[in-house]
Amino acid sequence: MTESGAPAPAPTDPLEPWPDTVTWRPVSRSLITVELINRAVWVLILLAGLTTAWTITDHPAWIAAMAAVVIFAVWRSIITVRAVKAWGYAERDNDLLVRHGLVIRRLSIVPYARMQFVDVTAGPLERAFKLATVQLHTASAASDAKIPGLPPEEASRLRDRLTALGEDRAEGL
Repeated sequence: MTESGAPAPAPTDPLEPWPDTVTWRPVSRSLITVELINRAVWVLILLAGLTTAWTITDHPAWIAAMAAVVIFAVWRSIITVRAVKAWGYAERDNDLLVRHGLVIRRLSIVPYARMQFVDVTAGPLERAFKLATVQLHTASAASDAKIPGLPPEEASRLRDRLTALGEDRAEGL
């Protein structure tokens, strides 16, 4: 309802919930660094292989392949920075919202009552940057949602809250 008593207007964007009902929380910007380091490792491995092939065969196509790998890595790195900034999540009374994506935007709404379990994972690089990923699992594989780049304290809080809400809401089923 608006101040005049009229109902709130419907959202004009199907990827946005009703206006003024959601406070989006971003993921940590440290996730950008983690993703860029991951990419750099793979690029170095690819370049090492291509360099080896070039030194063995001395064919100029290997140099073109190396240039293509570097150009693609730079392009993906720029996209990664923007993609991490697009991640967000919001907790509501009955569900959790997760959004991400640049070109293909995605909004996942996971009802607490439908959650089966919650995973928290952190690889070595994530742990080095004090990050974790919360993964929600439901009966439908298509509705699983994950939130990467959370500080461990927030990941633990979210895991505990989602588990408690899932158990509480599922009792009526």
